[in-house]
Amino acid sequence: MKISLVIPLYNERESLAELLRGIAAVLDTRDLTYEVIFIDDGSTDGSYDQIKMLAKDAPTHVKAIRFSRNFGKSAALAAGIDAATGDIIVTMDSDLQDDPTAIPDMLKKIEESYDVVSGWKKKRFDPVFSKNIPSKFFNWFTSMISGVKLHDFNCGFKMYRAEAAKSLEIYGERHRYLPALAHWNGYRVTEIVVTHHQRKYGVTKFGLNRFLNGPFDLLTIVFLRKYMKNPLHFFGTIGLLFGFLGCAVLSYFGIDWIRSGSMHIRPLVLLSMGSIIMGIQFISIGLVGEMITHSSPKKTYTIRETID
Repeated sequence: MKISLVIPLYNERESLAELLRGIAAVLDTRDLTYEVIFIDDGSTDGSYDQIKMLAKDAPTHVKAIRFSRNFGKSAALAAGIDAATGDIIVTMDSDLQDDPTAIPDMLKKIEESYDVVSGWKKKRFDPVFSKNIPSKFFNWFTSMISGVKLHDFNCGFKMYRAEAAKSLEIYGERHRYLPALAHWNGYRVTEIVVTHHQRKYGVTKFGLNRFLNGPFDLLTIVFLRKYMKNPLHFFGTIGLLFGFLGCAVLSYFGIDWIRSGSMHIRPLVLLSMGSIIMGIQFISIGLVGEMITHSSPKKTYTIRETID
């Protein structure tokens, strides 16, 4: 069995050597081969130079991908998973808050026929008001919407069978919902409690915009899950509803006009005409969506150099 560890990073130079030592301490003692794929997401602190030094010391284990600029965690995970050659793929953060000692316990869950094992940071060392409380609400809401009962969707420490990881389309802010995406693809998902450490170096790279982007991305994913292959079913239904209401009201006034021989422009007449126009627009959007579904998401990153 070969394990690929996919590790996105952005300005985490101080953590990398210690992280690699921790991974080696866990995996070198087991009958496993492994590769560590660092994805430098446009770091400016010399992180990639540090990775090249680590690669010289461990050329059989360390690989790297360097982006031309910062594209975000989803793009980094997509590139790393695409490059991974292992039977099992592990994703983890580079800030030393994820503990590699949980990897054997995750492997046991994989051996129990699960396809995705998600980490649960039951005891967290993050700021209460800026991370812990919002995360609890986020996890509750995501569980309710997605149908996947997990305590910690946003934990970056996860293990996948390779086929499950490579089935995921990761872009935008989708890295928050990978267990849900895997579940919707038909893979078995579970979670285990993992040790969470305090950040040792640097500061968090996630700002307040994650609170705004997260719900929008969840809405997008739910929509795509149900209507990606047939968007006209969604937009067309709304369009037909508006069109039917508008035609019904206009028909009433038309009959009244025939009976009385006079027609007065009323606000309801204008609203019904507007309803018909909106119905036509929604149906048109659905038709355009049907054409768009024939195209695939494009890669949202560019690679400057790699270490193989």
